[in-house]
Amino acid sequence: MNKTRLEAFSDGVLAIIITIMVLELKTPESTEWEEMKAVLPALGSYALSFVFIGIYWGNHHHLLHTVKKVNSKIIWANMHLLFWLSLIPFATRWIEENHFDKISVAVFGSLLFISGLAYFILQQIIVRHHHFQEKMKEAMNKATRKGLISTVLYLVSIFAAFIHPYISEALFVLVAILWLVPDKNIEKALEE
Repeated sequence: MNKTRLEAFSDGVLAIIITIMVLELKTPESTEWEEMKAVLPALGSYALSFVFIGIYWGNHHHLLHTVKKVNSKIIWANMHLLFWLSLIPFATRWIEENHFDKISVAVFGSLLFISGLAYFILQQIIVRHHHFQEKMKEAMNKATRKGLISTVLYLVSIFAAFIHPYISEALFVLVAILWLVPDKNIEKALEE
């Protein structure tokens, strides 16, 4: 399999994930402010989940550009990542339906933690199966450090949910801010 097919499949899965999330949103029954206010938590959880899917999509895009040859380990590591990301609509809906209850927030944090680990595994498999020049190795190491920081914050968010769910939500937003600006190191290394 060439990497174009892997990218196209991954892009399709991520697009479907976003579509499922938006289809789960319920419209208000009227245009009154009280009705609109009732859907704000759902819109907030959707927006946060959308941002996370977008972040994964952008970084996955850059990561796959480093791939010269796709093997079965890369395919299955990619499927592993997509599996965990495909559960985000479930967790997003659960958070909204349970009004950001500590258990639903902890499950969301767990899902983000596992997704972060799955991305790390995919990245490490790609690194092991390719011989990169020094600039690319350095770019991959920077991305790995940023990914590990995020994964630790996700882990903390799981336990923080039992203290107060808003602490976890603040950590989710912090990680999103950390990744909102795409890492240009891989892009620059590819240009050289």
